[in-house]
Amino acid sequence: MNETTGLQPFYAMEINALARGLEAEGRSVCHLEVGEPDAPPAPRVRDAVRDVLERAQKYTHFAGLPALREGLARYYAEQHKVAVAPDSIVVTMGSSSGFILGFHGAFGPGATIAVTRPGYPAYVNGLVGMGFRTVEIPLSAANGWRLSAAEIEASHARTPFDGLLLASPANPTGAALSRPQLAEIVATCARLGVRFISDEIYHGLDYRGPSVSALELGRDAIVINSFSKYYCMTGWRIGWMVVPDDLLRRTQILQQNLFISAPTLSQVAAIAALDERDYYEAQKAHYAANRLLLGQGLRALGLDAAEGDGAFYTYADVGRFTNDSLRFCRDLLQQAGVAATPGVDFDRTNGGRFVRFSYAGSRATIEQALERMAGFLNR
Repeated sequence: MNETTGLQPFYAMEINALARGLEAEGRSVCHLEVGEPDAPPAPRVRDAVRDVLERAQKYTHFAGLPALREGLARYYAEQHKVAVAPDSIVVTMGSSSGFILGFHGAFGPGATIAVTRPGYPAYVNGLVGMGFRTVEIPLSAANGWRLSAAEIEASHARTPFDGLLLASPANPTGAALSRPQLAEIVATCARLGVRFISDEIYHGLDYRGPSVSALELGRDAIVINSFSKYYCMTGWRIGWMVVPDDLLRRTQILQQNLFISAPTLSQVAAIAALDERDYYEAQKAHYAANRLLLGQGLRALGLDAAEGDGAFYTYADVGRFTNDSLRFCRDLLQQAGVAATPGVDFDRTNGGRFVRFSYAGSRATIEQALERMAGFLNR
């Protein structure tokens, strides 16, 4: 376990900025660094937005359009077989503002929040930036990068924490928990008095079977989700959270004061997106094929690369070639025109030997990237 202090850059975005700069100079870049789909939202989503463009786009209810919250309640009934009251849902500007609301809604100044390592870099950077303390629980490839209840209990015994933030499927590893594994974690947090925050942004992108929501196991968790990944709406900045009753009013007040409401047009798009699962399941099938292609290709190049259970990332061990993943990614971009994210983004301790590759883009991009990487690694 490691207590982390200090902000560092979001290296996925730093590499992306460098890549955009090269493209502005006329260079060709294969983008495998940022986790966002190439596909646009479903056609009916775009139609829905066009239909309201001539109207004044005013603030909505601070918690979101009633039709969207009702649609999300139906989503939980249909996909997870749980009853969620529309009034317990707060529509947010992507998952990012949901985390801000969740942290400030549930915890007082200086609270300690546990996260996994490796993990999404904005967890640590965001928590530190908001004045919270963070504790990292290290994961390993040997257990499939999955957190166990025993690890939570042992870490809490060494350094008590007030909250635990966990994603399943996870970024950058794609690791996903089974229902029994998640149930054990939820029960352990309840016994320890730890507030559980479930990041479910990659739900729908689980290649083993249906994703399991913490809401299926009780109503004490803060659940955060987004239309960014499964619904191909990263730039629309629209997400939601389901808030336990004891935190709901405080969260609503914070939403009113920090954000007023989520963007109106994005909410209109989100309402339509919920009914277009056939379109998004077709995108998921595309990611599933890319997952195998990229994993096989990286292993053929001599990298230790497991596909993961979900999301659209491969977290590859590049220790055969480097212990400085940031330099490796910069060189890979400059010399081969392939953008990837260094493992130090996700793991400040051991990330020097890992690189995350996203397979959310086109098959052609992955094929070209693998070809370019072969030349780079054999130089």
